[in-house]
Amino acid sequence: MSVDTPSTLTVAAAAIRNRTISSVELTQAALERADASQPRLNAFLSIDHEHALDRARAADRALAAGHVPGPLHGVPLAHKDMFDVEGRITGCGSRIRAGHVARETSTVMARLEAAGSLSIGRLNMSEFAMGPTGHNHHHGRAINPIDPARVTGGSSSGSGAAVGGGVVLAALGSDTGGSIRLPAACCGTVGIKPTQGRVSRHGAMPLSFSQDCIGPLAANVEDAWLMLSLISGPDGIDPTCMAAPLGSLSEDLSSLRIGLATGAFTQNLSADVGGAMQQVASLLDKAVKEVRDVALGALEAVTELANAVAMTEAAAVHFDGMRERPEDYGPQVRMRISQGLAVPGPVYVRALQIRAVMLARFLDEVFGVCDVLMLPAMPFVAPLDREVDVGAGQRMNEVVSAMTSLTRPFSYLGLPVVTLPVAVGREGMPVAIQLVARPWREDLAASVARHLEHALALSAFLPSQASPTAA
Repeated sequence: MSVDTPSTLTVAAAAIRNRTISSVELTQAALERADASQPRLNAFLSIDHEHALDRARAADRALAAGHVPGPLHGVPLAHKDMFDVEGRITGCGSRIRAGHVARETSTVMARLEAAGSLSIGRLNMSEFAMGPTGHNHHHGRAINPIDPARVTGGSSSGSGAAVGGGVVLAALGSDTGGSIRLPAACCGTVGIKPTQGRVSRHGAMPLSFSQDCIGPLAANVEDAWLMLSLISGPDGIDPTCMAAPLGSLSEDLSSLRIGLATGAFTQNLSADVGGAMQQVASLLDKAVKEVRDVALGALEAVTELANAVAMTEAAAVHFDGMRERPEDYGPQVRMRISQGLAVPGPVYVRALQIRAVMLARFLDEVFGVCDVLMLPAMPFVAPLDREVDVGAGQRMNEVVSAMTSLTRPFSYLGLPVVTLPVAVGREGMPVAIQLVARPWREDLAASVARHLEHALALSAFLPSQASPTAA
């Protein structure tokens, strides 16, 4: 099917609404891209042709009948394999849940359906969302659309590959220690990890109940922001989801103070990442009130606390599974859960207690002097797959640990983060930054991200270039 696929969610929805393209045409084109890309990207665990086309036909009929369309009416998307939809399989990238049929629909999927979107399939992910590289023992790894020799990042690996590869314009992921931000950084997309409690987790696979977040990956900031706005807000079911206003994006950054993160961790940045940070800081200096260095404390300590909490809570989630079906877990996931089972109770409780103190200190010391903190998403560009293979030994451990060293602290602290590609680094791979704001101020981080996106004219990683096949 020869269809000129719109470049953004807003344009796609407007084209359907104006009937310059039908949902069926757009969906069929997306399905063809998914099919064609699967041998090279392995982004999907299932591609739901008939279900998606049935939904697309229904969308076109509703529009013809005078139905008032939602903001994503008839737009095809795809999402990480961990969000329940009634009557459909939610496998969580695992063997244990490979045939699990959901009894009800998760809040985030219900909200996207209410906005009019439809799903063309379930996206690959690290098994049970455990793994920053994106590997999956049962289904194989999703492939980086920019360089197949490099990892996609995880655990939302299929989301990164599908959006970065131009198969869909946006996808939902989850983030407990970097699982939205790492795939966004590795695959050249925008990712938003919202404030802890911004988005309901009802009907989503749990990993670490005190750190799990749901958010979007998209081709640009506007689309990611639209997705976040549609899934945010309390639902009366998830008691941890708060009714905090989301705010809106602003083009005027003149009152903002940008903090350029410094500290011991900056000594370990690759040359291309460090250089990109300085270039972006110089660019922002012309648009904001101030750009200043902000020294961060020992992020390593925060990373260890975050890991202790996440793995202990994951072990609690999988306690019965590990007792009854340990052989059905992949070896690396089984090892990580076993480590969580070994964390002493007092250590876990203490790590939770310390979090409030560390957050208060961070808000005072960092956001007392800046409004948005900027730092790299990773210390280097996406690593080679062979660097994180089990055969790499100690090198694998070092690379995997470094990948999450700059993302995990903000999961522990519950802060909102926007990840954005800002430069082309080593061997043509994206260099990405994190823009961190105080709780509930995603709008500040996203406004800065949008300004940078426009100022840098970031076209190198747009899906049209990475697309595996013409629409």
